[in-house]
Amino acid sequence: MTDATLLMEKTEHVAVLTLNRPHKLNALNGDLRDAMQDALADVHADDDVRAVVFTGAGRGFCSGADLTAGGSANAQPPAQNGHLDDLGWVGRQALSLYDLNKPAIAAVNGVAAGAGMSLALACDLRVGSSQSRFKTVFIERNLSPDSGMSFFLPRIVGYSRAADLIYTSRTVDAQEAHRIGLLDRLVDHDELLATALEVAAQMTAWPPLALRMSKRVLQHNMECDLATAVRFELTSLAVGNRAVHDREESIAAFRERRKPIYTGT
Repeated sequence: MTDATLLMEKTEHVAVLTLNRPHKLNALNGDLRDAMQDALADVHADDDVRAVVFTGAGRGFCSGADLTAGGSANAQPPAQNGHLDDLGWVGRQALSLYDLNKPAIAAVNGVAAGAGMSLALACDLRVGSSQSRFKTVFIERNLSPDSGMSFFLPRIVGYSRAADLIYTSRTVDAQEAHRIGLLDRLVDHDELLATALEVAAQMTAWPPLALRMSKRVLQHNMECDLATAVRFELTSLAVGNRAVHDREESIAAFRERRKPIYTGT
C-alpha cells in the first residue's frame, strides 16, 4: 500500500484524484493539502486532461481538517512570502478548484464533512451512493463556515436550505442530498466511480476549449445581470472559435455521420 496521501491516475483525458488517508476518513492534513495543490496545478496545465474526478479511499470521501494532528479547522499561517495571508489554506483550496480550467466531479463515496464537504461543493457536480453523507460541522467547532462553503452551498441548494444545514450541522443522508441538489446523481455504491467516469467521458467527448469556456460562462454569469451575461457569452464564443480544427471537425463529423475527434486546436 502506498504512503502517498493523494493518488492520481490519468486515463482517457480524465484525471482521477483519490484522497488516500482511509484510516482518517481522508481528513486533510498538511501533506494531503499540499499534494492536492500540486495535483490541481498539474491537471490545470495538462491539456490532455479535460476533466477531473475526486474520490476518497476507503469508506470516507473527506471528513474535513485533521484536528488530531494539532491543526485547526480554519488554520491559516500569519504570512506568506512576507505578506499577510488573507486566504489561508482553506481559501486556496476553494480557489484552486473554482479556478480549475476544466470540470471537476466529486464521487462522494462516504462522509463529506466540514472542509471535505466544501471540497465536494467546489466541484462542478457530485455523484453519490447510499453511503454518501454530508455534514457542515463548523458551528460544532465554534466556527463559521470556511473553505468556500458559504459561497458554494447557497448557490447549490438555496439560501434557506444552506442556513438550515450550517446552523444545525445536522447530517444529510444520500436520499435527502439528492432531493435538495447536493447530489446530482444517486447510484448504487458499486457503480459510483464508474458512473463518475462515465459522466466525465460524456464531457470529454466534446471540444476541450468549448468545455473550458462553458465552465467559465456558467461561473461568470451566476454573478451578473442578463445584459452582461449575454455579452460574456458572445465574448466566449469568439474565444471558442479560435479552435479552428475542432470547429471544422464538428461540422465534418456531423455531415459524415461519424464520431468527431477533437484536439483542442
